[in-house]
Amino acid sequence: MDRVKGKVAIITGAASGIGRATALLLAQEGAGVTVADINEVGGKKVIAEIVGQGGRAIFAKQDVTSERDWSEVIDKTLAEFGKLDILVNNAGVIFFRKIEDTSLEEWHHLMSVNLDGAFLGTKHAIRAMKKSGGGSIINMSSIAGIVGTLDDTAAYCASKGAIRLFTKAAALECSREGYNYNIRVNSVHPGGIEGTSLMKPFLNDKSLMQKMESSQQTAHGEPIDIAYAVLYLASDESKFATGAELIVDGGWTAK
Repeated sequence: MDRVKGKVAIITGAASGIGRATALLLAQEGAGVTVADINEVGGKKVIAEIVGQGGRAIFAKQDVTSERDWSEVIDKTLAEFGKLDILVNNAGVIFFRKIEDTSLEEWHHLMSVNLDGAFLGTKHAIRAMKKSGGGSIINMSSIAGIVGTLDDTAAYCASKGAIRLFTKAAALECSREGYNYNIRVNSVHPGGIEGTSLMKPFLNDKSLMQKMESSQQTAHGEPIDIAYAVLYLASDESKFATGAELIVDGGWTAK
């Protein structure tokens, strides 16, 4: 129960799904956690769960597309816990639309949450982690950042593919060969995960669900499956891993 004992984490999109599972798990494993989400009601429920289990956590209302919000979340975390060791850029959105039917406004909104949010989080986390001697940044990508899909998700694929390569470039920048910040940067690539907001369109569309079920070689994953992957990358167990992509997809990309 002490895999991240004494560490401090910020998790975005932590009011539900993978973010919630990750916040609960990191707290159980000894980390102080900032639960960041635009959903204040859901976020505070997660705080209550963590505190009820004897963990340490605070809530920060956050729009990940706002640089001001990022500064405030970092400052609030440092004021409460004194440092930052782990950032999980988990917040994300999706829509299903043919390329020719996608508006520029829809494209920009998705990119602002999925990609700008990860960029801003990484930018401000580096500044904080440098002061405390290093840390681990985990960017939530997707199997859609590894392979294309046929589900009218070109915009989503573009954002998650960009996160994958942004992660690798950031890892090199933070490495000994770069600026020697002692900060590791890795990405996680989930397949279909039950209980997440991104799965709701699949649940409401039998054809989409059939496509997903035919792609995955095992049953649907659960948020805790991804949370354990994040825990590994957040802990010192992964001290030799940076610039890596950890795929947890039930075999989706194996064929």
